[in-house]
Amino acid sequence: MNEDNQFDPSNELNSQVPEQLDTQTPEPNSKHDWPFVLNVTYRVIRSLMLLLIVVVLAVATLGVGTGIGYFASLVKTVDVPKPDDLIKKISNLDQQSNMTYADGSQIAVIQSDLIRTNVSSDSISDFIKEALISTEDENFFKHKGIVPKAIARATISDVIGIGNKSGGSTITQQLVKQQVLTNETSYRRKASEIVLALKTEKVMSKDEILSSYLNVSPFGRNNHGENIAGIEEAALGIFGVHASDVTLPQAAFLAGLPQSPIEYSPYTNDAQLKEDLSAGLNRKNDVLFNMYREKIITKDEYEAAKDYDLKQDFLKPEPKAQNDNGFLYNYIYDEATRVLMPSYYEADGYTEADINESKQLFDQYFERVKKDIARSGYTIHSTIDKTTHNAMQEAVNNFGYLLDDGSGKLLETGSVLMDNQTGRIYGFIGGRDYNQNQNNHAFQTRRSPGSTMKPILAYAPAIDNGIIGSESKLSDYPLKYKNGQEVKNYSDKGSNSFKSVREALKWSLNIPVVNLYNDMLQSIDPKQYFDKMNIGLNPDEYYRESIPLGGTDHGLTVLEETEAYATLANKGVYNKGYSIEKITNEKGDVIYEHKQEPNQVFKPATASIMNDMMRDVLKSGTGQPAQDALKSVNPTLAKADWVGKTGTSENEQDYWFTASTPGVTMSSWIGYDDNTKMNSTWNKQNMVYWAYMTNYVYQRNPDVFKASDKFTLDPSVKKEKVVEFTGEKVGVVKVDNQQINLKGAKEIDSLYATDGPKDSVFKFGIGGTDANYNDAWKTFSKPATNKRK
Repeated sequence: MNEDNQFDPSNELNSQVPEQLDTQTPEPNSKHDWPFVLNVTYRVIRSLMLLLIVVVLAVATLGVGTGIGYFASLVKTVDVPKPDDLIKKISNLDQQSNMTYADGSQIAVIQSDLIRTNVSSDSISDFIKEALISTEDENFFKHKGIVPKAIARATISDVIGIGNKSGGSTITQQLVKQQVLTNETSYRRKASEIVLALKTEKVMSKDEILSSYLNVSPFGRNNHGENIAGIEEAALGIFGVHASDVTLPQAAFLAGLPQSPIEYSPYTNDAQLKEDLSAGLNRKNDVLFNMYREKIITKDEYEAAKDYDLKQDFLKPEPKAQNDNGFLYNYIYDEATRVLMPSYYEADGYTEADINESKQLFDQYFERVKKDIARSGYTIHSTIDKTTHNAMQEAVNNFGYLLDDGSGKLLETGSVLMDNQTGRIYGFIGGRDYNQNQNNHAFQTRRSPGSTMKPILAYAPAIDNGIIGSESKLSDYPLKYKNGQEVKNYSDKGSNSFKSVREALKWSLNIPVVNLYNDMLQSIDPKQYFDKMNIGLNPDEYYRESIPLGGTDHGLTVLEETEAYATLANKGVYNKGYSIEKITNEKGDVIYEHKQEPNQVFKPATASIMNDMMRDVLKSGTGQPAQDALKSVNPTLAKADWVGKTGTSENEQDYWFTASTPGVTMSSWIGYDDNTKMNSTWNKQNMVYWAYMTNYVYQRNPDVFKASDKFTLDPSVKKEKVVEFTGEKVGVVKVDNQQINLKGAKEIDSLYATDGPKDSVFKFGIGGTDANYNDAWKTFSKPATNKRK
């Protein structure tokens, strides 16, 4: 036997051989062998798990190392502001914007959707500061802006995807994120946050950092349902006390809000107390425990504050305070938004046409700009004259009774007072009572202009193109539209005569102007005139027979009408009405300034002829009630050179009166918002109201009216004699195969912007049939020198 194979009793395995010569594997179902199987299985699984852990750790270590290396490379690319710039960014809060009258006095502070009041550190309770630190950053006074262990823990968790993915941010880092960085989630932003937090700690004290954080952080909603930021507004808006005067439980509640402001806020956005307040109250208890854990408060203080019923301290919900600024505030705010919009959408590659064609785009930029204005520290310098505008508001309050018809319904009104030479808006009336109706009837409402359309769309363009002179004749015989409907004057179906342009305008006759407009459409496109004055009718409306009577789909605004009449009063030069002189930023730099863009719409001769004729409207025509009312309240003002026009829409749903002096144009519209028909007497009432209102303003600011100036005929006007009967030159006319010599007939001066009068002919006027002219010639009084041949 080989020695190597000899039996060795010291060998444990060999010692068992003599007793167990059968070396076959035991049956697995033997109850004596199960412990052995389990033991082997356990050892195998444990070995595999250990191997897996080693592999995972190796991979994780490699990943973390790679992440840290990548993170380090990002740090090198961070653009660190200069100390002063960094402090400014950290401390910069949304700045309140405001609007001013033309004299610089304040109209109002623009209300932001985020209410904030900045306070100094000594105005913040130590309770609040300690509560915040113990909950958000217990090492605040020890670290230098960051806590490396927390960052490493957060980075490893993020890389391997296991554990808490908290950013490990200190109060300093949170402040940097809010004030300097975006909300983007990326390693680059995190690297910037770390570098800037370290830098912030070097240039700002701990107290400055803490107070800045408390001033900028959102704190949910106040008892008005408004979004609030900053600890002072939080204390005032939730408990009705200043941040310096809060109790311990109140401080704990406030300190817990920034983590989830809306969830923990006790109020809803519609100014209601939440039914379930447990989220905020539990958060308060967590903060109190943190203060106790950090030994800031004693156990007794902790228990007392935790058990205190904080619900009793919450302010009773109240609706938002009524906006006292009314029409003026909202109009100036909206106008400032509109004038700044181009700089926004043009930067994005859009044009004005793109914005006008897409309501969605318009609304998108309008809201964006409006929000930016509210928080950018801008000053909006308006053109509104404080004395004038306030006088207009007093006038509508004092003389609104003239517009009450006893029905109990509110008869609305809108007015604009505008400078003719510049387009500056001195003041306006948006309506009778802003609290009852917020629709601004001066700028937002479109109504049928009625007969105030006649001078600006029919007479002035016709004179401008030499179609008529002031004494040209227009048919006032019965007339039908192409659809068979009768055209009616206000008081009859036609006078069976021919009226001069001056007379037809003076009495606002419908039939003559429809005849004129139909004739004018054969040679010119009147749309060009309204385009130059930015009056936006639908293109097809210009070719309707009823358009010179105000037959539009949507109508004009009071501002558009005021601008058009101011154009005639300004020698035919249009200036867009404007109310924003300039906008400056918090440094006083001008970021927008109004620039006049005058546009010659009508010839100076045309404008002066129109003023000459519209003077008669007030002296002895449909506008005489306004002139008479002025005489009764202010004879001096009544002597001013007033020119203007009345207007009544179909079914008497709108009454207008617009008049100008050489200085200003003052308009007035009245009507019901639901288009209820008014009594015919209200046309006169509107003019009386206009006179009272105008005098009220004049008494407080007479200079803008230039009441001593006069409208004069432009030197280019051609004044020529015409036969009064025909409105044309003296001549021989064939009527019924007979010759009528007009020599010796009564002649008058007719005014022309171009060309001058034509020779008298049988059909001497515009409109009318041969039978109408035969009838007219029968009424002609032949002068003594006339002889039939």
